[in-house]
Amino acid sequence: MIDDLVKVADQKLKPIFAKIDEICLFNSEKVLKAFHDEKVSETDFYGTTGYGYGDIGRDKIERIYARIFKTEAALVRNQFISGTHAISTALFAILRPGDTILSITGKPYDTLDEVIGLKENASSLKSFGINYEQIDLVNDDFDMDKIAKRVKRKGIKLIAIQRSKGYALRKSLSIDKVANVIKLIKDIDKNVCIMVDNCYCEMVSKFEPTEVGADLCVGSLIKNLGAGMASNGAYIVGKSPYIKLCGERLNMPGEGKDVGPSQGANQDILKGLYLSPSVVASALKTGIFASFMLERLGYEVTPKYDEERTDIVTQITFKDQEKLIKFVQGIQMGSAIDASFLPEASSMPGYDRKIIMASGSFTQGSSIELSCDGPLADPYVAFLQGSLTYPYGKLGVIIALKNLEK
Repeated sequence: MIDDLVKVADQKLKPIFAKIDEICLFNSEKVLKAFHDEKVSETDFYGTTGYGYGDIGRDKIERIYARIFKTEAALVRNQFISGTHAISTALFAILRPGDTILSITGKPYDTLDEVIGLKENASSLKSFGINYEQIDLVNDDFDMDKIAKRVKRKGIKLIAIQRSKGYALRKSLSIDKVANVIKLIKDIDKNVCIMVDNCYCEMVSKFEPTEVGADLCVGSLIKNLGAGMASNGAYIVGKSPYIKLCGERLNMPGEGKDVGPSQGANQDILKGLYLSPSVVASALKTGIFASFMLERLGYEVTPKYDEERTDIVTQITFKDQEKLIKFVQGIQMGSAIDASFLPEASSMPGYDRKIIMASGSFTQGSSIELSCDGPLADPYVAFLQGSLTYPYGKLGVIIALKNLEK
């Protein structure tokens, strides 16, 4: 049955894949132009140690990122542990005691609970007297009326937007929706800082949040823009005063962006960025293929195979713990690394629920490589993402589906 359905998918998905290829070409041209404008050369691969003074390649990478995101400056560093680390750095850099952060996409991703202070931690923003408010989404879109009323009352220093769903059972947010809410906010208060968590969303469409008015945009290099090449790191792009503060928070006041050794990471970061439009396209095709197959097999998926994609995540609702486990284990079986091991649900740092995760990846936790995870809680939802190439992603999904059907 699975093999017959694959043949149907191959024909049905051709026009959808053609649109993805068009976006891939657009973004590839954007990246290539940035490389040419900055005259990238082999000498830019050589890294620095120690303090990292005069790291030409590192500084060029940041100018390339600024060009691609159409921003004044960028901070792209292998010293960042994760996207969450970069978000935390930006929040602590910009906010001061007595300031207020407003999330307009509801509760952020679980790993930010202790950063913000939603979960008690003596090092949280809350512990420094920084206030937190949130406005939930309505029907998978911004609550424009509530947002407008709150912004008019003043007193908001930073507004946070999380585009991807995380473990929330909602749709991820398109660049058009982000553009609309940013215009609303800036028409009321042009001085409020708007920061977008762009993880999982880069290169999915033709435009990034900073091209539609966001002041800061943050993401991980072991997701889309690292393309499986960068072994760690993250980026923050945006307005120069904010990036300066972020550099000083990551490193130290007075030295900021001028220090930080690249330690041989420049080549992989550049190669990852160069490959990212193509790898993201493969991840999208993998997700669309999975959606088509699972829909036809009777499962609830978001987004559906023919819906617009705003990130590389496909949400699959199993409503059955055993089926969730079997599918995740099947993805592990179809991965390149540790395919002979079966993942089991366990506690993970930053989460208050047990998580089952398949990540047979070359880089630990790399979500742009084929991976699948989900909390062991009703309604037993899996979140599938990544694949460095579509053929490998397709094979991985087929193996998972056959394991599910056993």
